[in-house]
Amino acid sequence: MSSFSESDLPVKPIPGGYGIPFFGAIADRYDYYYNQGRDKFFASRIQKHRSTVFRTNMAPGPFNASDPRVICLLDAVSFPILFDTSKVEKRDVFTGTYMPSTTFTGGYRVCAYLDPSELKHTLIKRFFFSILSTRHDQVIPLLRSHLSELFIKLEDKVSQKGEASFNTISDNELFNFVFRLYCGKHPTETNLGSKGPTLFELWVYPQVAPLGSLGLPGWLLPINLVEDFFLHTLPFPAWTLKWDHKKLYDSIYNSATEALDEAERIGISREEACNNLLFVLGFNTYGGVKIVIPTIMKWVGLAGVGLHKQLAEEIRSVVKEEGGVTFGALDKMTLTKSVVWEAMRIEPPVQFQYAKAKEDLVIHNHDTAFKVKKGEMLFGYQPFATKDPKIFENPEEFVGNRFVGEGEKLLNYVYWSNGRETENPKEEDKQCPGKNLVEVMCRVFLVDFFLRFDTFTVEIGKPALGPTVTIKSLNKASSSL
Repeated sequence: MSSFSESDLPVKPIPGGYGIPFFGAIADRYDYYYNQGRDKFFASRIQKHRSTVFRTNMAPGPFNASDPRVICLLDAVSFPILFDTSKVEKRDVFTGTYMPSTTFTGGYRVCAYLDPSELKHTLIKRFFFSILSTRHDQVIPLLRSHLSELFIKLEDKVSQKGEASFNTISDNELFNFVFRLYCGKHPTETNLGSKGPTLFELWVYPQVAPLGSLGLPGWLLPINLVEDFFLHTLPFPAWTLKWDHKKLYDSIYNSATEALDEAERIGISREEACNNLLFVLGFNTYGGVKIVIPTIMKWVGLAGVGLHKQLAEEIRSVVKEEGGVTFGALDKMTLTKSVVWEAMRIEPPVQFQYAKAKEDLVIHNHDTAFKVKKGEMLFGYQPFATKDPKIFENPEEFVGNRFVGEGEKLLNYVYWSNGRETENPKEEDKQCPGKNLVEVMCRVFLVDFFLRFDTFTVEIGKPALGPTVTIKSLNKASSSL
């Protein structure tokens, strides 16, 4: 981001506005959820203001959020200011203009809500990096054991019923993997039993409920009024789920003993570390991959047999040459890596980013500069930034080899991890500490899938938390290693 004196772009007032206090926020909320829908809400305002940077109110608004006013950043150039923690503050903005009760997290502000200027942020992120480092060699073999179970169940269900709900099967195995990776035990060996995914989802959903909607059309006004009141107007009573938090907390506290010992050595209390581990395990990692993996299945499935053949050929060839599925082998699979990045670009798992200006700033998009005052809230809707037509050719199209060869230069504009794809997370930034873990999981998923199958077809249902994928057919691999 250039300072005003360095920028050659014309400086203009930020277009848009907030309307009459309270009523303007309610009107924008109804446009966002019911009258227009999310993408049309943003697209119509870009067209109206002839700018990808503008002022508006952002949901959920009153009374969940005390101040819904934001400056929208909806292009690839203005968006990255949200990552620059020398100029913006990330304190308590993880979920946007509102923050769920800390009752959900044992009374602690967990790392996601901390600004890097806070000492606890550095210590907790160091704790996460330590966990990931010590478990690095376990990732591939442990994940592959759970993927084997996933694919067997998937194949059996398609054989018996003629189709299979991918999300239901994948959620269970992905959760088991994530829990074992972080805690060292299978969740069925803890007080969670086989209900781990359900209990974690019950804990996560109320925290993000004010950002959601059933997606019913605007003419169903009576139903929408009821939904709006309960989801967007009043905060969820977190105390009603204290029992759920306690059960999840106990499962981790009694299982992740080595990780919690390390946290104490770093300088974090066992209780605070456990609540942070609960959040990163359940909200960040499991909550992330239960969106990302179905997203990959959606786009690869819709791409058809041509891409499937190319992936199968690359994967089987490299695995044969390398003598197995290793980190070295994964790194040589250029098409496989590109497919994962392209899925992250076209449908990023975390769609919203927020930050407050630490000082008076000048930001800019492709053609104009804008002055932002200290304390103003900046908001980015990532699917628009990563489908910027001035950066990406055919941005609405899934192009599996987009990031192969010269296309790798475009990775600078892939932001799914709350940072640029070309950068790696550090203790002093807000980039996802599990960025590399998630990408490895996605690549291993594709590798093991196309070692087992040649091609498949999918049916995409109405999205809930991420796409809903039904497998309609699976063709076993015609050649093996």
